[in-house]
Amino acid sequence: MPISRRNLATLLPLLAQAQNAAPLKSTTWRFEDLPVKQNKTSRTRAVFNGSTSRGTGIELHMTEIPAGEAPHGSHQHLHEELVFVLEGTVEVDIEGRKSRIGPGSVAYIGSGEEHGLLNVGSTPARYYLFTMGREKA
Repeated sequence: MPISRRNLATLLPLLAQAQNAAPLKSTTWRFEDLPVKQNKTSRTRAVFNGSTSRGTGIELHMTEIPAGEAPHGSHQHLHEELVFVLEGTVEVDIEGRKSRIGPGSVAYIGSGEEHGLLNVGSTPARYYLFTMGREKA
């Protein structure tokens, strides 16, 4: 059966998505076993970076930032993010709307929204950052 250019153009993105890494398998991660990456203003522990069984990109890492610091400047990207605050107080800036959140609080950042995070407390802030989707369309 011949494939038209139109059908091929429809199939190529699906084939590219199918080439992504195999979906994450069920497992556990011990905090003390996670390698630490030290930046100028933060410490990060990568937990996982992969995809679901349906091909959705997912990534999770834990970040710790000292009082008065930000992990990086304001930015935007294609994927969505959830921030789960464990300790400290952070100011989340989403499209110029600033909110202070503390332990047990959650922030959702939608695709393409300019955002940043700043530790506005007097102690280190720790949070988990969970992303959904891919960085490239």
